[in-house]
Amino acid sequence: MSQTQAQQLKTLLHDEIGNVVYGMEDILHGLTLAIVAQGHVLLEGAPGLGKTLLAKSVASLLHGSFGRIQGTADLMPSDITGIHAFNADSHQFDFMPGPLFNDVVLVDEINRTGPKTQSALLQAMEENQVSLDRKTYPLSENFFLIAAQNPFDFEGVYPLPESQVDRFLVRLNIDYPAAATEAEILSRYDKPGGGHLAPVAGINALPENLLQQARNEVAAVHVEPELYQYAIRLAAATRNHPHISLGLSTRGALALMRCARVEAALDGRDYLIPDDIKSAAPLTISHRLILTAEAMLEGQNALQVFATLEEQVKLPGADTPA
Repeated sequence: MSQTQAQQLKTLLHDEIGNVVYGMEDILHGLTLAIVAQGHVLLEGAPGLGKTLLAKSVASLLHGSFGRIQGTADLMPSDITGIHAFNADSHQFDFMPGPLFNDVVLVDEINRTGPKTQSALLQAMEENQVSLDRKTYPLSENFFLIAAQNPFDFEGVYPLPESQVDRFLVRLNIDYPAAATEAEILSRYDKPGGGHLAPVAGINALPENLLQQARNEVAAVHVEPELYQYAIRLAAATRNHPHISLGLSTRGALALMRCARVEAALDGRDYLIPDDIKSAAPLTISHRLILTAEAMLEGQNALQVFATLEEQVKLPGADTPA
């Protein structure tokens, strides 16, 4: 049986990027969801686990330009968006675009920047444009943001505003690799220069129009009204749970359904089933939930709370909860 366009895209992404970064199969699946669904990605993990190399590899795969922003406490919004500089020859101010004006942008250690700088990304992530000095500038049509976040117990980090976290389609957690995978990484990248000199040069870009064809497939996936109601019940349950102080927004429910559509297409189907929503939920929901102080003191995390909550929500066509 021949593969769908979405399945071909996933296979190529895993094959090409998997030759550069190792042991990240789950991360690559999440990236596939985000790329096809046209959303942004929040990567969480300790420094030194390959986040920059992963982002560069994605840019090569998408045949796009790559921009990198290093999060620091003194980073200013203009360092991200760009500035207007006076041109002595033309006697006018010219716009000098910042690194945000690339196809794939990595914001490394995003939570080391202050709230003002973090908020400079809000319009870009939601509207694909930047307003500066009363002028609006469009970003790349294929603008794709990957933000790397340090764990919250690291020193010198600022929690991301709820409004910004909600704009990330998915959150992916990068953990330390298994011993065998780490041995493979060491043997590949222990030469001078490490992994950032030329490894991405070996990545072949996606065939022309394949990404758009995959997106067209996803848009054509049939969704029964009962499945929308199931997503609404999940969202409502997060808003009324005693251990959750901030539940799922409507934007979050949309993210869930967008990724569920991609899950269906990756499974070779042109229709949605409840399992697609269940598969997409951990990646799209947990980072949007804020637990109560009591729940955090008890050592619970958002993913655990949601897993318990999900079991109590009735599936489409069922008389009892899942």
